[in-house]
Amino acid sequence: MKHNLYMYIFVMAAVTYLIRMLPLTLIRKEIKNTFIKSFLYYVPYVTLAVMTFPAILTATANIWSAAIGFAIALILAWNRKSLICVSLFSCAGVFLVELLTEL
Repeated sequence: MKHNLYMYIFVMAAVTYLIRMLPLTLIRKEIKNTFIKSFLYYVPYVTLAVMTFPAILTATANIWSAAIGFAIALILAWNRKSLICVSLFSCAGVFLVELLTEL
């Protein structure tokens, strides 16, 4: 079986284009259903969360340090702290747990 790189690129481009083009051409009216509107509103956030969460758990050498860092970030973000504060304290928590598990 001969592999054709250009065919792979064409299929990928067509599928990517169709995903973006079809809603624009098929849905002409304004969406009035509140369920569908709220669903479409939250799709980017859910997609980002689904891609980020596994990376959080596998980014460190120890699952416990990843869980502690995630918990710290979750608590600080829930309390509406700044992004720099959340990231610094989360990284510090991971560093301390990694340091303690090495001993």
